[in-house]
This record gives sequence, C-alpha cells and structure tokens, in this order.
Amino acid sequence: MDPRSFPTKGNLILAKNSLTLARQGYELMDKKRNILIRELMGLIDEAKDIQEEIDKTFTYAYQCLQRANIEHGISTVEELAYTVPIEDSIRIQTRSIMGTEIPKVKYEKENTRPTYAFSTSRESIDIARDAFCRVKELTLKLSEVENAAYRLASSIKKTQKRANALKNITIPMYNNLVYTITNALEEKEREEFTRLKVIKRMKNK
Repeated sequence: MDPRSFPTKGNLILAKNSLTLARQGYELMDKKRNILIRELMGLIDEAKDIQEEIDKTFTYAYQCLQRANIEHGISTVEELAYTVPIEDSIRIQTRSIMGTEIPKVKYEKENTRPTYAFSTSRESIDIARDAFCRVKELTLKLSEVENAAYRLASSIKKTQKRANALKNITIPMYNNLVYTITNALEEKEREEFTRLKVIKRMKNK
C-alpha cells in the first residue's frame, strides 16, 4: 500500500499541496500551449506569404536567366556564373520562445558590385543576378520560418501531452486521494467522539 494514502493529517496536507501544484502546473502548461499556438499561427501565415513571393520571384528570375542566355549564349552565362563566390557567410543563431529554441538565420548580404566586367556583359545579366539574389534571401527566410514552425509544432505536441496527463491523471488522482483521506479522518474523528461519549457515560454511572 502506498504510504501516501495512509489517512493521516500529514498525508492530507501533502496531498493538498500536490493537488495545488498539479493545478498550477496544468495552468502553466495551458498558457504555454496557447502562446506557442499563437506563435505558430503567425509563422504559418508568414511562411505562406514568403512561399507565394518565392514562386513569383523564381518565375521572374528564370525568365531573366532565359533572356540572358539568349543574349549572351548559355556557355558565356555559365562562365560568368563561376565568378560568383560561394556563400559562406550564413550563421545560425537561436532565440527561445517558452523554452523552445527557434533558429535565426544571419548572413551578410551580397556585395552589390558584380564579379564580372560590365564591358563583356549586358543588362540582362545584371537583372538575372539581382533576381536570383532575391531568391536566395527569400529561401533563407523561408527555411528559418519553416524550421521554427516545425519546432514549435513539436513543442506544442509535448506540452499538450503533459497538460493532458495533469488534467486527466494527476489532478483526478490527488483529488481522489484528498477525498479518501478526508473521509477516513472524519470517520476516525466520529469514532473517537463516540468512544469518548461512551467512556464519559460509563464514568458518570
């Protein structure tokens, strides 16, 4: 038998304290879940907007690339593409939302100065380059938002499980324990009162 279930005043106090803590824990879990859901909804809307912009920007960028290929030739455009430096400035930082680590992508925006000569290229190359730079920026932003949304969704799931466990298991268990111990103590008090009355009556006789 669980010693905590013995009908003593000490166990009753402990059971009531545990019940209070469980209720407070549930309230905190519920608040945390609501905050995370609100953050997630905002990220979902943001991701949707970015995705729509990426689709438009990609379409425009490939149109610009096609025009550059026509004006310069595919081989020339490929040669110019090799002059673009490899992106190595991306850094991942994190911020915390209710204990959930959310990624924050940091990077240095590309220098506006082209890596090729103006004398050997036309405006279509510049336009295509700018369009694909915008695609890169949007892709980094989308990856940040989608990763944050995934982590928040995972945290919401865990928080929901803990809240459900407190609401459906822990709180009812301590409610029942408090009720059982209280009833047992009251029954003992009634028995003791009755016994004392009998003793007093016997003494009076």
